[in-house]
Amino acid sequence: MGLLAEYKQGLKSVAVEELFDLVFYRPLAFLLVKLICRTGVTPNQLTFLSMVFGVLGGASLALGTPGALAAGGVFFLLYNIVDCSDGQLARLNHSGTHLGRILDGVADYVVSLAAYLGIGIGFASASDRPFLMWVLTAAAGFSNAAQSGLLDFYRNRFLDATGVRKSVLVDEQQALREEYDGLRLRKGKGLEKFLIGTYLIYSRVQQRLTGERGTVAQALTGDPSDYVRANRVLMHCWTYLGPTTQWTLLIVCAFCGRLDIYLWGIAGAGNLLAVIMMLAQRWSNGHLAVEGG
Repeated sequence: MGLLAEYKQGLKSVAVEELFDLVFYRPLAFLLVKLICRTGVTPNQLTFLSMVFGVLGGASLALGTPGALAAGGVFFLLYNIVDCSDGQLARLNHSGTHLGRILDGVADYVVSLAAYLGIGIGFASASDRPFLMWVLTAAAGFSNAAQSGLLDFYRNRFLDATGVRKSVLVDEQQALREEYDGLRLRKGKGLEKFLIGTYLIYSRVQQRLTGERGTVAQALTGDPSDYVRANRVLMHCWTYLGPTTQWTLLIVCAFCGRLDIYLWGIAGAGNLLAVIMMLAQRWSNGHLAVEGG
C-alpha cells in the first residue's frame, strides 16, 4: 500500500475533516504514526501524551509573560499533532476501542479546561478589566464546549449515514448502555464506569443541544445517501466550529500575545456561525423529512 493510500486510510473521512487537519496537523501526525507504529506504543498512550502537552500549554498561559504565551502556543501545537495521531494509529492498526474513543474525548475536555484556566489566570487577571475578561473567558469556554459538541454530533450523524462503519449514534450507544448496565452490577472497574457513564450523559446533552433527542434512530429517513448528498456542504461548514480550528486560532493569538482576539472569536464569531448552522441544519432536516414522507 502506498503512503498516500495509507494516509487516507488513517482519516475518518475527507468530508468530515477540518481544513487545518487535512493540510497540516494530520500529515505531521501521520509521520509520527509511521515512526512509532512498530514500537508497541498504543493509541491510549498517545492520548495521554497529548493531554500532557495540552496541560503544559495551559500552565504556560497561566504565567502570562510573552515568552510563556509563545511556549503555550508550541505546547498546544504539539498537543494537536499528537491528538490527531492516536486515532490514526488506531485506524491503521485496527486497534480502536469504544473506551479509547471516550478516553480521547475526556482528554480533549481536560486540555480545554486547562487552557481556559490558564487564560483566566495569566491573561484575564492581568487585564485592566479583570472581571470583564474573566466573564469573557468563561463565555468562550462554554461556547467552545458547545460548538465542539455540535460538530461531534453532526459529524457522527454524517458518518453514520455513509454506512461505512457501525452507527455511533445508535448501535454503539446501545452497546455502551448495555455494557454500562452490566458494569454497574459488578465491583471494581471504576474508571470504565466513570468514562462510559460520562460519555452517555454527554451524548444526551448533545441531542438536547441539537433539539434531536429521541429522533436519532429515525433521523435518516429514506435513502441515507440522500442525507449525505443534502448535507455535504453543511458538514464542511460545521467543521469550521471544530476544535482544530479553535486551537489554531489560540496558537496564533498566543504567539501574537492577543488572547483577547481568541476569546472574542470563540464567544462572538463562533457562536454566530453556530446559530446560522443550527438554522440551516434544521431547514435541511425538515426538507429531507418532507421528501422522505
